Amino acid sequence: MPSTIVHAGFALLLAAALLRDDLDRRALAVLLVVLVLPEADSFLGAVMPGAHRTVGHNFVFPAVAALALYVDTRVRERSWVRDRLSPRWIAVAWVALFVHAFAHVGIDWTHLDGVNAFWPLRDRFFKLAGEAFYSTADGFVQTFVDVRVDPETGTRTVDAGAGGTSESVHVNNPVQPRDPDLDVEEPVDRRFPVANAGWRLYLIGLGLFALGARRLQGDGIADSD
Repeated sequence: MPSTIVHAGFALLLAAALLRDDLDRRALAVLLVVLVLPEADSFLGAVMPGAHRTVGHNFVFPAVAALALYVDTRVRERSWVRDRLSPRWIAVAWVALFVHAFAHVGIDWTHLDGVNAFWPLRDRFFKLAGEAFYSTADGFVQTFVDVRVDPETGTRTVDAGAGGTSESVHVNNPVQPRDPDLDVEEPVDRRFPVANAGWRLYLIGLGLFALGARRLQGDGIADSD
């Protein structure tokens, strides 16, 4: 599974690209806290089956938060948020939502059993897996979405990577390193991943490079209000 450090590497790229002059140590601290928060659902495994990759790993909560922030800051005549935060921190809030959705939930969407993408509206894990290519023999081929047609009834079924539910899916994590329903006598191995693939190590380095490059531009990353 991708480590928090891998998520942080992607988050640093987003922050460097989107915040520009608003990127400073305080903004980075806020983004890193937001980045780590989804992993807190690991501790809910003792009271809720399948809590990890469900409670903190869905697209519903960030979508609702983004809609609320948009309505408050762009639609309402008087904004509750703008009365309390400067434009810089509103920009940080938007990037924090992007970091949560794209640098954490989005990456986990592509690994292991995926994420419970539409929880609590729908209890179903989804995984983004497949490939897309152009072949001189078969033309354009994609396997991310599988459409099957029943030859007898003509009924179409669409498979977009849907898997089990929170009752049936357990994603191992340091808090619950194995499925609690399994009765095994092997010693518990709590693993805290750093980079278990070459591209993940590369992503960590690229994020740090982007952060370092920002420091070399102008005044670099400093503390500001």
